[in-house]
Amino acid sequence: MTINKFEELIAWQRFKTLCVSVYKEFSISKDFGFNNQIQRASVSIMNNIAEGFERRSNKEFRQFLYIAKGSCGEVRSMLHLAQELNKIDTKICTELNFLSQEISRIISGLIKTLN
Repeated sequence: MTINKFEELIAWQRFKTLCVSVYKEFSISKDFGFNNQIQRASVSIMNNIAEGFERRSNKEFRQFLYIAKGSCGEVRSMLHLAQELNKIDTKICTELNFLSQEISRIISGLIKTLN
C-alpha cells in the first residue's frame, strides 16, 4: 500500500486524537504555562510527522519522526506531572499515556521501515 499524504498515516491520525484530548482536558485549567507546554508538545508531534512526510525524503522524514518521538516522550512526562499535581483525572491520564505509548511504538515502526 502506498501512502500519498500524511493524513493517511496511522501515527498522525492517532496523535490528532491525542492532541484534541490534551487540548480539551487542559482547556479549563488556569495554569497557562503548563497548558501551553503540553499543548505545544502534542501539536509538535502531529506537525513533525506531517512536515517530515511532506519533505519526500526518507532521510528527512526519519529525522522528523525522531523529533516527533521526542515530543511524544515530553507529552508523557507532562501527563505524569499533571497527574501528580491533580490537574487531570487518573483514568484519563492513564488512557492518554497508553495512547502516547502506542503512538511512540508506531513511530518506531515507521523509523525502522525507513532504514
